[in-house]
Amino acid sequence: MRLIEEAIFTREDFTINPLPTAEYDNCTFNGCNFNAASLNGAVFTQCRFEDCNLSNAKTSGIAFKEVVFINCKLLGVQFSTCNAFLFAVGFEGCYMQLASFYKMKLKGTRFINCPLGDADFTEAVLTNAVFKDCDLRNALFENTILEKADLRTATNYTIDPESNRIKKAKFSREGLPGLLFKYNIDIE
Repeated sequence: MRLIEEAIFTREDFTINPLPTAEYDNCTFNGCNFNAASLNGAVFTQCRFEDCNLSNAKTSGIAFKEVVFINCKLLGVQFSTCNAFLFAVGFEGCYMQLASFYKMKLKGTRFINCPLGDADFTEAVLTNAVFKDCDLRNALFENTILEKADLRTATNYTIDPESNRIKKAKFSREGLPGLLFKYNIDIE
């Protein structure tokens, strides 16, 4: 597989000219369009995506190793189809509606100021993950490991403590309704 190192891609439209399947090491993607593009089989190591549109990108077998996404649109991205080996990502200011992290190992992953409405975290491992200023409206948490995760500034989540592991996770008082929803009680 071809190796591309330290390249900078600016305002490229990969829906017209597909990104070559290669190993991208320490590359930067600024303002690029990957909307519904196929990235299958590519390897990204220590790369940075900023102001990119990766909505509905095809991610089967993609490797994201120490990759950062900043102010990107990641609508409907199926991270669950990525290569799990050495998978490590971080997100800041990203729109991630309908993203899927089904069964992903996301230990220590940082989600900063990200709308994650309808995202799927079913059976994901989110130990020590941080959800800072994230909107988790209708996000799915089922058999999810959230031990030591920080959700103190997250909003609109619904997490059943009986069907998720939340030992030593951090929540704010304002978030209590999201933990007690199934009991249909009024909290004032």
